[in-house]
Amino acid sequence: MSTRVLIVEDEPNIVESLTFLLRRGGFDVAAAGDGESALADLRAQPARLMILDLMLPKANGFEVLKAVRSDPALAGVRVLILTAKGQASDRRLAEAIGIDAFMTKPFSNREIMSEVRRLTAG
Repeated sequence: MSTRVLIVEDEPNIVESLTFLLRRGGFDVAAAGDGESALADLRAQPARLMILDLMLPKANGFEVLKAVRSDPALAGVRVLILTAKGQASDRRLAEAIGIDAFMTKPFSNREIMSEVRRLTAG
């Protein structure tokens, strides 16, 4: 059974490229285009890893992250923030809430796959 990764991103081109990369890497990939859909998806079928944008409609990435970290049923979900908001304050806030990794856009395919493999290992 392959490892499930949920991409939470509202930019279709990024979703398409990440989906292609991850599926080629052997992952089971799902996507959500807004924060509310992401939480509903995770609660219905938890993922091993969530790749989470910060700027999302309906619930931003910080709100999604807080909801995931406060839900014991989702305690095992690893979170990789992937955002264009690369300010140190955003990174500090995300780290304080409980992320596992933080990457900024644009990203390299090699870097993202390396992080995904690291976070889903074990």
